Amino acid sequence: MRRWLGLLVAATTSVVLIALLVPMALLIRSVAENGAMARATSAAESVVVAVGTPDLELAVERVPAPVSVFLPDGRVVGARARESDAVRLARAGRSVTAEAAGGREVLVSVRSAQGPVVIRVFVSDAELFAGVREAWLALLLLGLALVVLGIVLADRLAVRVTRPVDELARVSHRLAGGDLEARAEPGGPPEVESVGLALNHLAGRIGDLLAIERESVADLSHRLRTPLTGLRLDAESLRDPEEAARIGERADALERAVNAVITEARGRTGVRPPRASCDATAVVGDRVRFWAVLAEDQERAFTVELPGGPLEVAVGAAELAAGVDALLGNVFAHTPEGVAFSVRLAPHDKGAALTVADEGPGFPPELQERGSSAGGSTGLGLDIARRTAESSGGAMTVSRASVELILGLTQP
Repeated sequence: MRRWLGLLVAATTSVVLIALLVPMALLIRSVAENGAMARATSAAESVVVAVGTPDLELAVERVPAPVSVFLPDGRVVGARARESDAVRLARAGRSVTAEAAGGREVLVSVRSAQGPVVIRVFVSDAELFAGVREAWLALLLLGLALVVLGIVLADRLAVRVTRPVDELARVSHRLAGGDLEARAEPGGPPEVESVGLALNHLAGRIGDLLAIERESVADLSHRLRTPLTGLRLDAESLRDPEEAARIGERADALERAVNAVITEARGRTGVRPPRASCDATAVVGDRVRFWAVLAEDQERAFTVELPGGPLEVAVGAAELAAGVDALLGNVFAHTPEGVAFSVRLAPHDKGAALTVADEGPGFPPELQERGSSAGGSTGLGLDIARRTAESSGGAMTVSRASVELILGLTQP
């Protein structure tokens, strides 16, 4: 902005100065020219009074300008000069001004007893434009000085505007990075100061909303602990020890998931935590074994392809497990019983590729489109899976009957 303001002021000032100084320069030239011609005319008139008297030569010598007097008998008194067409025209009784080599000649016609007398005063170009170049140079320097002064003043004004704007940009980036304590120092023009105050208000409002969210999560934790405790007591009252252990394990897993969500929400400040990592082979294998029990109950055939060794990815084990559960949960929730599915984990040039496919009717086209973008939740768990992939630096791709997660590698 500083550069553009400087260029704008320079262009505007230059146009104004050109419109002002060019006529002034022409006026200076015209004044100098008219002054020289007036002096020449005055010199000629001072000689006119001596025409026809013995004092003519003395009067010519007293004139500082080069004067030539053409007498009727052809003699020339004063400076030597040839009889030009203008001189012959002046002999006819007309006083004229004519261009000559190296300047101008002022011709005054005088009638005497012997005949017409022509007084010629020569004005050189140096006399016509004496001081004009110096005046033009002074105008040029004055114009340049005014342009430079305008640019300097525009730059100072631009600094007053751009410095608060740059400060607002820095505070905005800090807020975007999670530093909710960042505040702008309002300053500059009233409009910019108003933006700074609005940004500070927005930052305070964001902090208030996060505090409200944390309070809501805390309230949620109290609401969920009671039914979880009841579920655990019901499990312990079952007569079948295996069934009681299985339901108790499910209740424990649910409680851990709720606690993880509450802990994450309470500690959320907007600052991105350092990336966790896990062995994708172990996590995917564990979640498939968990869902295998339900698959057997529903008579679903399934295949699992896992790498032969560990495959480290840049996502935490709990987060990856939630993403895998979301994809497998979709298979069981939205395909008929008996529909087969497959899980494949393989190395990828960006990290690891996890593909979950089934033989069901597939996703509608609109869900395929939203699942591969950053749209809102689809209601099928795809949003959870997408966030899992993106948190590792990867992406998610949804096709008709499969979902592929690209998981980023752990950075060394």
